[in-house]
Amino acid sequence: MKVLIVGANGQIGKHLVSFIKDNESLQAKAMIRKEEQASYFEDLGAETAIVDLEGDIDTIAKAAEGVDAVVFTAGSGPHTGKDKTIMVDLDGAVKTVEAAKKAGVKRFIMISSFDTRRQAILDAPDSFAPYVAAKHYADEWLRDTDLEYTIIHPGALTNDSGTGSVKVGNDLEVAEVPREDVARVIVAALENDSTIGKEFQVVGGETPVEDAVKSV
Repeated sequence: MKVLIVGANGQIGKHLVSFIKDNESLQAKAMIRKEEQASYFEDLGAETAIVDLEGDIDTIAKAAEGVDAVVFTAGSGPHTGKDKTIMVDLDGAVKTVEAAKKAGVKRFIMISSFDTRRQAILDAPDSFAPYVAAKHYADEWLRDTDLEYTIIHPGALTNDSGTGSVKVGNDLEVAEVPREDVARVIVAALENDSTIGKEFQVVGGETPVEDAVKSV
């Protein structure tokens, strides 16, 4: 399975490409924004596509040609304004969904926010509400397609080393989860068709990733 990773230069994306390198059944194609980022991924054996997520759908669709799955793990980051949140976390996500459809790619994995229900927008601090709103509508857009989607809702992301064990489910209490383990969950979701049409939260836990994902 050839996987286009949108936002590959992010921390989850880098972990994901690294795990795919060691997985005989998966092949990575890293979608990145700058030419100078390419060598990192090429050294990991990944094909690269230089695409600005704020560009048009056709450019993203061209990068998605010939792949079997798309993983959206891009984000505007915590230090940008509301404008970038809209352009990347909402519009970028929706354009990637539309690009996958245009390229004939059925499998799509969205890395979302921990809780994107409408109430979560109302409950979020003012500075965080635009991000939750963006993710809410991006998730809604994906659900309304006929893509074979999985939406993953990670808890509070950390840069701690992963443990290889997590807790998954719905209506979990928010807790930390290493980005490295989120990447492991993505790999497991790609390998488990039982996750198609489903979404779940993931936080640190005691269940090995593969077993946790199979239980979804």
